[in-house]
Amino acid sequence: MYRWEITRAALAQRVLAVVRGDSYDQAAVTAGTLISAGVTSLEISLTTPFALEAVTTLVREVGDEGLIGAGAVLDAASARMAIDAGACFLSSPILDHEVIATGHRYGIPVFPGVATPTEIVRALEMGADAVKLFPSPSPHPDWVKDLRAELPQAALVVSGGGVTVDSAPDWIAAGAVACALGADLAEGDRDSVAKRAGELLGRLAEADPYGEP
Repeated sequence: MYRWEITRAALAQRVLAVVRGDSYDQAAVTAGTLISAGVTSLEISLTTPFALEAVTTLVREVGDEGLIGAGAVLDAASARMAIDAGACFLSSPILDHEVIATGHRYGIPVFPGVATPTEIVRALEMGADAVKLFPSPSPHPDWVKDLRAELPQAALVVSGGGVTVDSAPDWIAAGAVACALGADLAEGDRDSVAKRAGELLGRLAEADPYGEP
């Protein structure tokens, strides 16, 4: 797929599941549970031990049923290793030109971390495919609505403590293109996660940007 097609597919469900764990096995189980629950876009944090091996395994197992990306990508070296491992997109908590350039060199979209309007504009000028608000400076979705009023061209993915399963539709209604969710989405047994994910996907699909969730 072209880079814009990957970006559209990665954000289509309006949720980006963030998988991080204390071990490869823990991350693999969490990812498998989320995929079984119907979530199609997952980022494996490179802070997880053997994260690149997890990316490779999941890409092979998921096939065309989902997109596996790499998160916590901080520099060009880790970006290239993630791409070589099979990552379909790169996500970062920071804004680094070399990460974006490396991803784009190989046709991979990059979602860099930003925290201010200035950083958002700088990320757009660098060619970011979407920007990840990390951490969200405000716990209230109206902050995104204010940002979008001034920067309607920015595709905003919200993340951090103020973004939860319960509040995610409110962020979408405020104008975010997607919500990045970690433990709040994936905690619990397989049945609990499946129920929570299914309900969330339904609510996100119905959320109307600039309207009511």
